Amino acid sequence: MVGKPTNAFSTFERYIVKRKKNLFFAILAMLLIIMSTTVVSAQSNFIDKFHHNFIADQRWKYLTNGLLITLEISIVAVLIGIVGGFLIAILRSTFDTIEKKNIFTKTINWILKAYITVIRGTPAVIQLMIIYFVVFATTNVDKVTAAFISFGINSSAYIAEIVRSGIMSVDPGQFEAGRSLGFSHAGTMWHFILPQAFKNILPALGNEFIVLVKETSIAGYIGIVDLTKGGDIIRSRTYEAFLPLIAVALIYLVIVMFLTMLVGKLERRLKTDGK
Repeated sequence: MVGKPTNAFSTFERYIVKRKKNLFFAILAMLLIIMSTTVVSAQSNFIDKFHHNFIADQRWKYLTNGLLITLEISIVAVLIGIVGGFLIAILRSTFDTIEKKNIFTKTINWILKAYITVIRGTPAVIQLMIIYFVVFATTNVDKVTAAFISFGINSSAYIAEIVRSGIMSVDPGQFEAGRSLGFSHAGTMWHFILPQAFKNILPALGNEFIVLVKETSIAGYIGIVDLTKGGDIIRSRTYEAFLPLIAVALIYLVIVMFLTMLVGKLERRLKTDGK
């Protein structure tokens, strides 16, 4: 008689444990069903939004056409910046090396220093708007050409200081060696100084080009449909900001990573050739 309640209690306890296990598996199954349904729903929702933002009405063309304009502006502007920057750097470094300075050389050096100070001290977007809305206000210069000039001028000021620092980092004895071999000042600069300076300034030049590519995103201020403006047009048409802006950011990221890889390869090759 004493053992019966114990057996009944044990049976009841096993029943409760079994029910708990069944309840646990039931809850787990429900959670898995809910999660799978949510994933399928989210996937379907993402596909619908992707189609709405990029496929419908061929809105993806805003990004591809904008990307071409962004690359075009960046390449032309950096070429202008390299030519202008190297000329300014050579003139300023020449002024620093000559012993006899007259009023003409001092004036030229002052003008170049003022140019660099003004360009580096004012926002690029203000320079762009001044170039297009003020300087070329009464001309037929198109927006893209104005962007070429504005970004080229802006880049030249930064490249000038980069190249000048590279030239000044070369041992002065190299210049004296070139002159002792019969080379002119320009010949010494071209054959001896600039090749050595280029190895030192290559990372900074690559970084300047990367900054310039991202800086062209302000071209939309004068109505150019570049990559950033293309993404903004899609946002205004679909009333959805996430996918268009993320797409623009990813494209910029891919460009920057590709340029960084190219600069790294070129830098390693120059180091290998120099050994």
